[in-house]
Amino acid sequence: MPERPLTRSRARAGNAVLLLIAIALAVVWALPLVWAVLTSLKPESETTEIPLRWLPREVTAEAYRSVLATEEIWYWLANSAFTASAVTALVLLLSSTAAYGFSRTRFRGRGALFALVLAGVLVPTEILIVPLFQEMVFFGLVDTPWGVILPQAVLPAMVYILKVFFDGVPRELEEAALMDGAGRWRVFWRIVLPLSRPVLAAVGIFTFITTWNNFLWPFIVTASPESMTLPVGLATVQGSYGVRYAEIMATVVLAALPLLIVFVLFQRHIVRGIAHTGLGGR
Repeated sequence: MPERPLTRSRARAGNAVLLLIAIALAVVWALPLVWAVLTSLKPESETTEIPLRWLPREVTAEAYRSVLATEEIWYWLANSAFTASAVTALVLLLSSTAAYGFSRTRFRGRGALFALVLAGVLVPTEILIVPLFQEMVFFGLVDTPWGVILPQAVLPAMVYILKVFFDGVPRELEEAALMDGAGRWRVFWRIVLPLSRPVLAAVGIFTFITTWNNFLWPFIVTASPESMTLPVGLATVQGSYGVRYAEIMATVVLAALPLLIVFVLFQRHIVRGIAHTGLGGR
């Protein structure tokens, strides 16, 4: 009995330490973003002053006006939105069906095939650039939206995450539906997927953010400004004007703003999805 107050005080002390660590990590994460925003609001002449100043003497949106005056930027924004949405839809469709197959069906070579999928998580993307580009050349998809989309539509990590979730779905619900005459596809679409909304939302948001930020593959497979995504297009603007720090920071803020809005709006779904997969405690 006398140990309980001591245990509670230790728990409170531990929570306080964790809170301080979380605050410190949040500050470390936020400082570069704050610096980028403040620098983007400075006149170009102030960005190279020594010593560096956090706050601008004169607040101006000239850097944003210069970047947004680029005619192609609206094409890049539309391309990024279409590419990220299409990749997200394909990843959800392909990953969920593959994960359900691995979770619920038994077939010869299942273990080896799933091990091959897991091995795909360990393969760096850079190794696949050359064969993927050759494949896009063969199918005539270079410098097209589908040439950007299709190589990003298969994510082995998402197959694993969804399989972990499907393994935890009660089989009794499916068995009852099968006994009532429902087929395997109907069980999957009508029962399993509705129960999987939290993890599907998390996978979808992670995929959308990753695809939106992807620079290397769209940079390799696109050539014309009309086919570029936002990160690739903004990099060309940066190169055409030389090193202009206010404009560079303005492009960074513009590219990150849609993702920040998405994360703020759907952060609850991300947390719920991680909790439902059981990965958060591993």
